[in-house]
Amino acid sequence: MSNRYGNNLLRGRTAVAAVFVATLALSACGGDDASTGTEAGTDEVTLRFSWWGNDERARITQEALDAFEAEYPHISVDTEPLDFDGYFDRLATSVAAGNAPDVITLGGAYPREYGDRGVLLDLSTVAEQLPTDQIDEAALSNGFFSDVQYSIPTGVNTYAMVVNPEVFDAAGVPLPDDTSWTWDDFIDIAQEISENTPDDTYGAVDPTSADVMDLYSRQHTGAGLYTEDGEVAIAAETARDWWTMTKQMSESGATPSASLTAELAGQAAPEQTLMGRGLAGMQFDWSNQLTALRGASGADLQMLRAPGESHGVAPGMWLQASQSYAIYAESDHPEEAALLIDFLVNNAEAAAFIKADRGIPANGEVLEAITPELDEDTAAQADFIAAVSDEVNPDLIIGPTGSTETRLIVERLNDEVLFDRISPEEAGERLVREVTSAIE
Repeated sequence: MSNRYGNNLLRGRTAVAAVFVATLALSACGGDDASTGTEAGTDEVTLRFSWWGNDERARITQEALDAFEAEYPHISVDTEPLDFDGYFDRLATSVAAGNAPDVITLGGAYPREYGDRGVLLDLSTVAEQLPTDQIDEAALSNGFFSDVQYSIPTGVNTYAMVVNPEVFDAAGVPLPDDTSWTWDDFIDIAQEISENTPDDTYGAVDPTSADVMDLYSRQHTGAGLYTEDGEVAIAAETARDWWTMTKQMSESGATPSASLTAELAGQAAPEQTLMGRGLAGMQFDWSNQLTALRGASGADLQMLRAPGESHGVAPGMWLQASQSYAIYAESDHPEEAALLIDFLVNNAEAAAFIKADRGIPANGEVLEAITPELDEDTAAQADFIAAVSDEVNPDLIIGPTGSTETRLIVERLNDEVLFDRISPEEAGERLVREVTSAIE
């Protein structure tokens, strides 16, 4: 991994950091960049474009698509939006029926999973319509498998700790120094906040997720959830130690009870989380959720590095494409689909509508163009990514086929531990066994 991804990521992060530093120093910048792809044919074409998100994303996406259709009058776009929870089930159904959308929005391990199954187009076949030379290499690596570029990142994102300074103040607890804090500090701070605030307010939301366990494992062993060869890398002992810590936090009241954590697991919308309701001091989340969480809570939420980043054998945090665009391999209109993706990721006019809703733009020129237009919340995301981009772990490993089950396995085992139905040791052993089975 250190060759293909590591070197590229290092170069990519350096490039991203340079872009952020440069753009944040700009007081103004032109935004007249046009899409860079070469025009396909001029026959009337209708594309299907699937994505997930809320009403606000629907509004800005449609504005960008209106601009695309004005630039390419012979291409119409029918959108197929859905809530996140049902999106991938419907996509799987359409793929099985051989009727998937022309342009598909993906995330996490899905580009690799669908790419390996032959569902996605090799984007080198439409390179004329979809150039990638201005897109950050680290972000491109998220969609590059088996020497094939299967997807294009919509933007750069990172996973970190969101904190509510108002909850800290109410508890009389100072914000930690995120360049040096440890997991023990995290536990102590969460406990102190819970003890010094009303009963419905917690120091931290239960932190367990596949993403956080990946981060924690990297810090403690140097390996995340998977190996480069697509095997399970996390050790049962590492998972045991994690669940020993989080179970103790739940039992002490530093984090919510098992029943409340289970209830919250089915409420993914930011406004439904404890952080979104102003009832938690700390919560792990993706950087592009900051705007929604700030809006829901009405608080000036901040982002911090994860605990333990400066104390482990390796950094746990990483940069990742927040979402990716791919083209269905059986699309009747691959060149027009490529033009649409090119417009969405390489055109400043489209970015003026979308801004950082799908992550901080990975195209440096586009980012420069829209930086003066970023609102306070989005600028805070860009600031944070710029601050950590030279520190995060360069060894990005996307989960192999079947790894999309890992999130559900972790959630199920977490319930079992918190409800005291299995021990942390058994949970660790079952995690390795069940994930191994899922990816075989």
